[in-house]
Amino acid sequence: MLTVTNVTKKFGDLTAVCDLSFELAAGEVLGLVGQNGAGKSTTFKMILNFLEPTAGSLSFLGHQLGPNDLNEIGYMSEERGLYMDMTIEQQVVYFARLHGLTTKEAKARLGDWMDKLHVKGQVTSKIKELSKGNQQKVQLITTMIHEPKLLILDEPFSGLDPVNVAALIEVIKEARSKGAAVIFSSHNMQNVTEVSDKVLMLVNGKRRLYGGLDQVRASFERQKLYLEGDFDWQNFTGYQAIKDDHPGKILTFESEQQARACLEQVKNSPNLEGYRLLEPSLDDIFKMVLGGSKHE
Repeated sequence: MLTVTNVTKKFGDLTAVCDLSFELAAGEVLGLVGQNGAGKSTTFKMILNFLEPTAGSLSFLGHQLGPNDLNEIGYMSEERGLYMDMTIEQQVVYFARLHGLTTKEAKARLGDWMDKLHVKGQVTSKIKELSKGNQQKVQLITTMIHEPKLLILDEPFSGLDPVNVAALIEVIKEARSKGAAVIFSSHNMQNVTEVSDKVLMLVNGKRRLYGGLDQVRASFERQKLYLEGDFDWQNFTGYQAIKDDHPGKILTFESEQQARACLEQVKNSPNLEGYRLLEPSLDDIFKMVLGGSKHE
């Protein structure tokens, strides 16, 4: 559905995005991660035609991406932007009509969206009367009310409590099940893991990781070892950190080789009740990449 090919964006001497390529198919969710200033928002703005690439190309539904495609795209920016004196209904209808829906169609869909996202308020409630969390949910409704084929969400989980994060994740999964392609950015790796089919990591505008979630995780060393048993943990050496993970503990080593060496030492111990060499989490991988740890 979306193909980004060798895209670069420069602002004077600053290269915000450098030779970036990735693909996003219908019914697929891509989690875009990276530090602040990594190029995530710039990438979104090029997809949206807000910025023109310095080099490279972007295609959508088999043709060059252009302004006429915007009715098929839903975008929720990191900077929240709603008209405070409008009611929820007025706000949603306004944006829905910009995307080609009629007032009648928008109003007919609004109630279901209010229920789905647990918006606290009536359709006649003014935006300024809502909490920040509920304002954010209204903005999400304006993004999705026209049922876009491509959904772009910039930090959608920011400021939401765990209950509302779960509701948003379900909405993203539902959009995926209906064939929408979704790309979202987040600093919360747990949320990325929960909902993403693929992950793309940018570091200083360059692609450092890209692929299926399991594929990316499997390409990194397993440096954490879970051990369960009646041990004197002070006798263990070579690990960098140890933490409780009831009923056992997780030991972190500098390399997978060291973790396996420790496992070999205790494998035949009568005190060993359970063990597992753990795949790295996205949080672990993020730290490895930024810290320059070994990547196989």
